Amino acid sequence: MKLSDIADNAGSRKKRMRVGRGIGSGKGKTAGRGGKGQTARSGVRIKGFEGGQMPLHRRLPKRGFNNIFRLDFAEINLDRLQEAVDAKTIDGSGVINAETLVASGVLRRAKDGVRLLGRGELKAKLTIEVHGATKTAIEAVEKAGGTVKILAPAKKDEGEAA
Repeated sequence: MKLSDIADNAGSRKKRMRVGRGIGSGKGKTAGRGGKGQTARSGVRIKGFEGGQMPLHRRLPKRGFNNIFRLDFAEINLDRLQEAVDAKTIDGSGVINAETLVASGVLRRAKDGVRLLGRGELKAKLTIEVHGATKTAIEAVEKAGGTVKILAPAKKDEGEAA
């Protein structure tokens, strides 16, 4: 067998239909688009139109709302804090707050504040200032000999909320 003998199986590759190329092709004149009107034009479709039937997005009820005063906290778990202390990216002797976490690269951004979550185990004695913490996280920090100070969350500006 030579390289020139290799070929596709018969019928495995089909040529595309060239539409609008005369009546004899079977796809001439309207090119398979039916008669005139909106659907015969290019690029024009009514999204969600179901032929006059009430569309699904109008049959379903509206639910909920977007709270403009909602605060979005950056979350950090105890195991992530312990990893950072072990890797010496965070100085465990000082106060750990949103600024130190962002500066050390543990958090990408502080958002509207930092919330401490209780996953994992903390061995280091840390002084932590956060905007929120779970009960299990506070208990774990205090068990390790540290303290947690809950700060008031920063309020959003009037311009951002609207």
